[in-house]
Amino acid sequence: MAKNALQKELAKRIDGYRDEMIELQKKLSAIQALSPASGGEGEGKKADFLIEYLKGMKFSSIERLDAPDPACPGGRPNVIARFKGKDSSRTIWVMSHLDVVPPGDPKLWTGDPWTVRPGKDAAGRDTLIGRGVEDNQQGVVSGIFAAKALMELPTVPAHDVALIFVADEETGSRWGIQWVLQEHAGLFRKEDLIIVPDAGDAHGTMIEVAEKSICWVKFEVKGKQVHASMPEKGVNAHLAASHLIVKLHKRLKAQFKEKDKVFDPPISTFEPTKKDANVPNINTIPGEDIFYFDCRVLPTRTLDEVITAVREECDAVEKDRGVKVTFDYPQKEQAAPATPVDAPVVLALQRAVKDVYNKKARPMGIGGGTVAAVFRRAGFNAAVWATMDEAAHQPDEYCVIDNMLGDAKVFAHVFTQESA
Repeated sequence: MAKNALQKELAKRIDGYRDEMIELQKKLSAIQALSPASGGEGEGKKADFLIEYLKGMKFSSIERLDAPDPACPGGRPNVIARFKGKDSSRTIWVMSHLDVVPPGDPKLWTGDPWTVRPGKDAAGRDTLIGRGVEDNQQGVVSGIFAAKALMELPTVPAHDVALIFVADEETGSRWGIQWVLQEHAGLFRKEDLIIVPDAGDAHGTMIEVAEKSICWVKFEVKGKQVHASMPEKGVNAHLAASHLIVKLHKRLKAQFKEKDKVFDPPISTFEPTKKDANVPNINTIPGEDIFYFDCRVLPTRTLDEVITAVREECDAVEKDRGVKVTFDYPQKEQAAPATPVDAPVVLALQRAVKDVYNKKARPMGIGGGTVAAVFRRAGFNAAVWATMDEAAHQPDEYCVIDNMLGDAKVFAHVFTQESA
């Protein structure tokens, strides 16, 4: 089949899958795949459902790799579905993740977070609303139906096509792609094209090739608990923690103020986020206070520099407020090497975006962390691409249906670029 005719036929078939793709989104969101760290039971039920779904297609093989997370009976599932091409010396991968984040305050949602329903975005486009529909079920579904369109044509791709659905992305990837790369070292090869549809922009023109360093810091401030009517007899850990938050925010922003236009936003960011509960009643001064910072640091600066500045501010608050401050890191990752802008996976995505969207996609860096960094540290060139409004983790998370269809067309294009 001629190149142009092939792409038109793939696009036509994918448009015809619209209702099926919506239905799959509904079924996936109904399965609450929350990490044990987020109060859930893991991704096992979602993986079970997905494997049965994939068995109804023409994949050459479906494999489940369970990582032995002691917090999750049965392990954390990582699923691989492969479709053989003419030459297995290279594989084109689309990697998405099975887990989602908790919905948060249900009062901020306009409906049940786990029941997908139709909506409209600000531009009037049809959307799906529900937890996980964009992050990362848009990638899950678009990858599946790109492969389905390919399977239903007589064209055989030049190389293998594989979908991998991983666990634990939202809480660090220890039992997801990190475990897969460690325990199944020969699965990926330097020649492979690895696409991660876990971030993007609303136009489909951003190919993420670099990320900032990420450091989540947990601070514990210890003072002395007393009755609130006698503050002089105690040491208010909450008050000291509040001073420390302000001092850290001011110091880190001032010290790490470099800009890099490759990234969006172009600066390092240091934001106080979560806070643990301290005392249950109003008339007690807390003797312990726990809070967290999310730090995203440009690759030109090291996390060791950040930590040195943090320690200095903690020391100053200890001296001024009579408290003890300790901290550790729920997550700490120095930025991985960037994927070259002329890597085959980047060029393949640029060609596909040009043909599907008639737009020029450019390589960029982002502040958010994705599992592509795990690949890059292991020496593999991965590219992150999707067409997204970035509604992830928000109340009323949504995905634009046309984005889901368009992403499938781009992936199908990449799958067939080297086909005869």
